[in-house]
Amino acid sequence: MATWVLSECGLKPLPPVFPRPRTGVVLFNPSKFQPRGYTSCSFGERNWGLKVSAPLSIASPIEGEQEKFDPSAPPPFKLADVRAAIPKHCWVKDPWKSMSYVVRDVIVVIGLAAAAAFLNNWLVWPLYWAAQGTMFWALFVLGHDCGHGSFSNDPNLNSVVGHLLHSSILVPYHGWRISHRTHHQNHGHVENDESWHPLPEKIFRSLDNVTRTLRFKVPFPMLAYPVYLWSRSPGKTGSHFDPSSELFVPSERKDVITSTVSWTAMVALLVGLGFVMGPIQLLKLYGVPYVIFVMWLDLVTYLHHHGHEDKLPWYRGQEWNYLRGGLTTIDRDYGLINNIHHDIGTHVIHHLFPQIPHYHLIEATEAAKPVFGKYYREPKKSAPFPFHLIGDLVRSLRKDHFVSDTGDIVYYQTDPELSDSSKSN
Repeated sequence: MATWVLSECGLKPLPPVFPRPRTGVVLFNPSKFQPRGYTSCSFGERNWGLKVSAPLSIASPIEGEQEKFDPSAPPPFKLADVRAAIPKHCWVKDPWKSMSYVVRDVIVVIGLAAAAAFLNNWLVWPLYWAAQGTMFWALFVLGHDCGHGSFSNDPNLNSVVGHLLHSSILVPYHGWRISHRTHHQNHGHVENDESWHPLPEKIFRSLDNVTRTLRFKVPFPMLAYPVYLWSRSPGKTGSHFDPSSELFVPSERKDVITSTVSWTAMVALLVGLGFVMGPIQLLKLYGVPYVIFVMWLDLVTYLHHHGHEDKLPWYRGQEWNYLRGGLTTIDRDYGLINNIHHDIGTHVIHHLFPQIPHYHLIEATEAAKPVFGKYYREPKKSAPFPFHLIGDLVRSLRKDHFVSDTGDIVYYQTDPELSDSSKSN
């Protein structure tokens, strides 16, 4: 015991009398096993009260017991550490390669529509709707890359391609691009995040029954995107089509007008096509695939921030920063759809570094995993089609309802009444 008293006071400990044990016996470490009320001493101030060391401890952990990982704890690495781990070529944007994906997707979209119109068979239409709706979603992802500037280094090229792709599926390119930028800049923040952010309890309790149903009961949340474009989420105001909306600053109003005009032109084109081919044929060729696209968009964007087996934190105030917010995003595996929708399921790296082109996301993620450690959550391996994600979606909507009005680190809580009614339906 004398050797420990001396060493605690900063003096060189006496050499041990016995040789180092070769079994599970571990020499006592006073920094880990200090009795309650114990104060270590120093040369300037000594406190000899309750200076009783514990006996030698034997390393005998309970089988299966592990120290629980706290996902809200500040990570032991910085954003620069993650950036440094990613190979330099992953940051290179190749406009020709990006355009090749656009050409590929457009050819598939036109081919599917032509084949469905030619066959015009009710055995074919459901297959067409599923395939074409998925391809509309793929077009959206490419336009999304234009919005981030990961499509190319040419802002004019990004704007032209982004408008063509997004307007074709009734998305206001600049209006959405700006709000999505806000989402990335504030990911994981309770109040400042833009898409699928949690509702503070006070706002949740103020919702009428219809709004609660539309937000938390399948399939209604999977049809939310057009509503979001017009009026945003509960607790927020503004429209993606209105240049004077609080979503935008005055310098962005011309861009928003341009996107709204492009969107309106696409609506006019669809109305004209309705007169030419008939509204039923237009509904079959475009209307139903558009609904499938909206469902893809809502499913993917929701599950990138919700529905993990372990509860993930949301932040406010001083606890939030860009890195910690980004680490609460979730990667998802979509099986065969991964390639079709341009690996957007590789979402953590995308959220931290949206400048990386989609065709480098997988390699960048693999390079960053050793830095992330437990802060990276390996996605469940998907079958060819990701039907397993429907279960994740339903479970999350049943229990992830609101967060506390106070606290800088909060987790989703469940409204028992809403949860019970969801199970009964």
